[in-house]
Amino acid sequence: MANLAALLETTTENHGDRTAIVFGDTRISYAQLNGAANQVANLLVSRGIQPGDKVALSCPNVPYFTIVYYGILKAGATVVPLNVLLKAREVAYHLDDSDAKAYFAFEGTPDLPIGEEAWEGFQATESCTDFFLIKLDSSAPEPMEPPEFYGPLVAQQPPTFETVQTDDDDTAVILYTSGTTGQPKGAELRHRNMRDNALAGEALFGADVDNPDTYLCVLPLFHSFGQTCIQNGGIAYGGTVVMLPRFEAQAALGLMLKEKVTYFAGVPTMYWGLLGALADGDVDVSSIAETLRVAAAGGAALPAEVHRNFQEKFGVTILEGYGLSETSPVASFSPWGQEVRVGSIGTPIPGVEMKLIDPEWNDVPGDIQDDGKSAVGEIAIKGHNVMKGYYGRPEATAEAIRDGWFRSGDLARKDADGFYYIVDRSKDMIIRGGYNVYPRELEEVLMTHPAVSLVAVIGVEHESHGEEIKAVVVKEKDHDDLTEADLVAWGKEQFAAYKYPRIVEFRDELPMTATGKILKREI
Repeated sequence: MANLAALLETTTENHGDRTAIVFGDTRISYAQLNGAANQVANLLVSRGIQPGDKVALSCPNVPYFTIVYYGILKAGATVVPLNVLLKAREVAYHLDDSDAKAYFAFEGTPDLPIGEEAWEGFQATESCTDFFLIKLDSSAPEPMEPPEFYGPLVAQQPPTFETVQTDDDDTAVILYTSGTTGQPKGAELRHRNMRDNALAGEALFGADVDNPDTYLCVLPLFHSFGQTCIQNGGIAYGGTVVMLPRFEAQAALGLMLKEKVTYFAGVPTMYWGLLGALADGDVDVSSIAETLRVAAAGGAALPAEVHRNFQEKFGVTILEGYGLSETSPVASFSPWGQEVRVGSIGTPIPGVEMKLIDPEWNDVPGDIQDDGKSAVGEIAIKGHNVMKGYYGRPEATAEAIRDGWFRSGDLARKDADGFYYIVDRSKDMIIRGGYNVYPRELEEVLMTHPAVSLVAVIGVEHESHGEEIKAVVVKEKDHDDLTEADLVAWGKEQFAAYKYPRIVEFRDELPMTATGKILKREI
């Protein structure tokens, strides 16, 4: 069956008693997970959700994410995972842009009121008609007075469901990214895109359903890295997914030890954090090293020093990979069983091609230069992992995909053996702590502040986050009283926590080209 939910159903049929998810003291078997997902599918169908309809989900790394995710798929609908840090304004945009018909949101915590922002955003939409609040204690008072609670509704549904048949090319998931327009765009990922990328685990790191791995899930599941490489990949091979809602180094190390984790994947700042936690606490690293089999990194360049230190402490060589939301996400990976080339993102995964192109889509000459690498070009990707396109944006799709090749916006070189090395990003995207931040989106909102005349948002080097977000601002006349702290506080109200500018610099003018384009390199 083409439906991505077949990954869960196949494993349930063969290994229903195995533990699928661990969350705190809760352990959920595959049979229980599949039954709970069936209840969600029944709920959606009872509300009139049709195959192909879009259903949004705001949820951190807790079992509800996986339950609802597979329930949506079973109903034949498309999952639209949303970043849990989005503010109400941003939630409303995503719901409207994706044409979501229903919306599941986790209540969150006092520090991260996901449910409140979700409910507020839902109320501002026109297309979305059903809102389900996932609340741990549905009997407690709820000031938002949302229309319905998730718990009592699914409890009324039967735990059996005949999964809706889908085609390979039907859209399974819409993941939001951004680009030249400055507004987030929804990358439509087919069932085969997501399925084949999840099933790449056997070739990439020796995943084996008869000897299943235990995966530590600290990467956010609403992001493609965690969703494919941890959740879907783990379920495809009958593994156990140990969930941690928020990355905290000491907590992560504790779970690695307690649950005998064999597979860890993270962005470079997470590896940096784990190494720092070793120095701060008394951790039994030797016991962790005895069970840890695979360590994978992506999302940003991994510093060579972190690579060496991790191998020294944990006895495992980090395998670096590369991908984007538009490629489901994995496009290249350090070949399993071969010596790792530090600084390389590896070679294309099975079934995927990569090449270097110039701005006009011409192939960059592959001649190897004196330093052992080719000339610089933009990475283009073709294969089973490339998205269908950007939802509702045919022009943006045509700009990004030609003859099956997707242009990434990332500049790289490759060596004589076909290993790729990222050089720079042709886009202005900032990667802060593993999250993608798009300056254009921030600039457009910052320009709405009455005291801001002109602004350029850039990334500046940061020790732990990789990059920090900086806004360089020209004030409007007669607004000299605006301070850096004022604008930071205002931005905090407008943007998700990971993307508001922490640094503000005021200038009298910004450097520009003759055509009026701001020269960010000079800034």
